Amino acid sequence: MDFGASMFFTDYSMSPAELGRALEARGFESVWAPEHSHIPSSRLSQPASGGELGKQYYDVMDPFVTLTAAAAATRTLKVATGVCLVIQRDTIQTAKLVATLDQVSGGRFLFGIGGGWNQEEMADHGTVFKTRFKRMREQIEAMKAIWIEAEPEYHGEIVDFPKMRTWPKPAQKPHPPVIVGGAFPYSARRAIRYGDGWVPNAGRPSYADVTEFLPQFQQMARDAGRDPAAIPVTKASCLSDNQSPTGLLNDSAHSLAFLIRRRTSSAVAESKGSANHTRFWVSSLTTYKVSCPFSGCRPSIVRISSSTLAYCWRKAAGSC
Repeated sequence: MDFGASMFFTDYSMSPAELGRALEARGFESVWAPEHSHIPSSRLSQPASGGELGKQYYDVMDPFVTLTAAAAATRTLKVATGVCLVIQRDTIQTAKLVATLDQVSGGRFLFGIGGGWNQEEMADHGTVFKTRFKRMREQIEAMKAIWIEAEPEYHGEIVDFPKMRTWPKPAQKPHPPVIVGGAFPYSARRAIRYGDGWVPNAGRPSYADVTEFLPQFQQMARDAGRDPAAIPVTKASCLSDNQSPTGLLNDSAHSLAFLIRRRTSSAVAESKGSANHTRFWVSSLTTYKVSCPFSGCRPSIVRISSSTLAYCWRKAAGSC
């Protein structure tokens, strides 16, 4: 089982370099950074999870910049977008950003992508909400051509460009893993079609726990002619304000049983011990309340094996 931590990096959060060094020192596999370019003041679109958006959604920094800082401060920690809203970005420039970050990190970049939910945010970028997933597929297909070919070209219904020459190419060959995020079953189909991994929404009104669909996901992959072991699953989870890491493990024992080995070909449905989950991603925004040495701060905890790491998520009057 590999562990990663996710952080909305802001001008008041722990810095990406500081968090990256702390995670690497404690054996974490990866650090993930989400993305929102802005939140329109109209607030017409509501997230599927419901509720008010936290301040961090408005304040989050650009993930490629923060992950570059984390990569420069570490040697083995993987850096990942969780997720990059590619449908709001220029295809050619994003391909160069991905390749550049993969080069400067020494091949440690994981390209988590998603189609997003905020219709007004997309509209401000000129993205049509109803065709955003077609756009995302074409963008990734075009990026793969840019990463792999010396003189790529792409001609789709939305993304279209003639032959070009662009470098650098990514350090990882043929390219960094493209990890597709979203709800089951739609994002699962996209991950199988053009992804190298899947980050399912852990829960939605239509289902309580996405791990119930893992056997179905594996069969979908086989039906499409793909080896399920080649599409590892990253399970995102959060620690609630009153939940300890031990409680999370106990409460999710069945789910976590699927997080044992990397890229196996075992059938997930057959036993708790067989698995092809590759990492367990613990959000550092929803917090487990631990004793903090600083007054007035909001601590956050991430966990691997039996060790715990508590940090101030929000600076309290400069004391954290």
